[in-house]
Amino acid sequence: MFNSSLTRGPLPSFDQFIAKKFMHYVGQIIRPPSEAHSIILQVTVGCSHNKCTFCGAYKEKRFAIKDDAIVQEDLDFAAQYCQRQNKVFLADGDALIIPFDRLKRIFSDIRQKLPWVNRISLYGSARSIRSKSVAQLIELKQLGLDRVYLGLESGKDEVLCLVKKGETAKSMIEASEKIREAGLFLSVMVILGLAGPGLSNQHAIETAQVLNMMQPKRVAALTLMLLDNTELGRLYREGDFELLEPFEMLRELRLMIEHLETPCQFFANHASNYLPIRGRLPRDREKMLTMIDDALSGLHQLIPEGFRRL
Repeated sequence: MFNSSLTRGPLPSFDQFIAKKFMHYVGQIIRPPSEAHSIILQVTVGCSHNKCTFCGAYKEKRFAIKDDAIVQEDLDFAAQYCQRQNKVFLADGDALIIPFDRLKRIFSDIRQKLPWVNRISLYGSARSIRSKSVAQLIELKQLGLDRVYLGLESGKDEVLCLVKKGETAKSMIEASEKIREAGLFLSVMVILGLAGPGLSNQHAIETAQVLNMMQPKRVAALTLMLLDNTELGRLYREGDFELLEPFEMLRELRLMIEHLETPCQFFANHASNYLPIRGRLPRDREKMLTMIDDALSGLHQLIPEGFRRL
């Protein structure tokens, strides 16, 4: 199933509509908004970690690496019907966890069967990034890998522990260093509101500090939305987790931008956010802070709750 509701971007192209009907997708397919026009090639099912308390994307899936024969069939289909799309996104949640030799074959097959494709992207957990050597990442880059999407979520270890991320700020920084050494584009996701009200300020500041050390090319800030099939959603229903109010989310975002010093593209325009903003830091810092201040003072209307999406 191809899920086109994960971004407010344009509707899928005809090629994507065809792929939706006939490619071998298992369950709901999640991809970054910036991959809206990419060929979605599902090479794994689910997430290799799948323990994060806030994420419900893969709870109904058991992690598996898809059979080579199925991947080949999908590549053959893309070769026939997706010739207008020059990017490939490898799904699901952690395609980089695939053993290197097998992953290298997939990249080689993409190059052979889809020679017009000029960019391959994927989600990579910090663990899967660390499982690959810099030399292996460089080899994948030579075969077309361009960018890796990494979920930091928070730079505060206490928050990472609470949400069962299985990582620390240090391990995230180590993973980012490998991506940079390989010359790949690193896009990092963070989640506003993940720490609740008690740790909100620390979450914002320490996340910015870790991002400064990670030096990603792009930072994407999403806003926490609680799902019924997650542990965090259950904690909220039982009164053991407090969700920030919209203005509190904006204050957290403001504090994060204030402390973010590394040059990067900054996006807070995901469908989950109350105030869509985007820009380049440090160039557009004051412009973005002014937009937030205007929203806090009532000059900008926030996205209504019913229009927010994951």
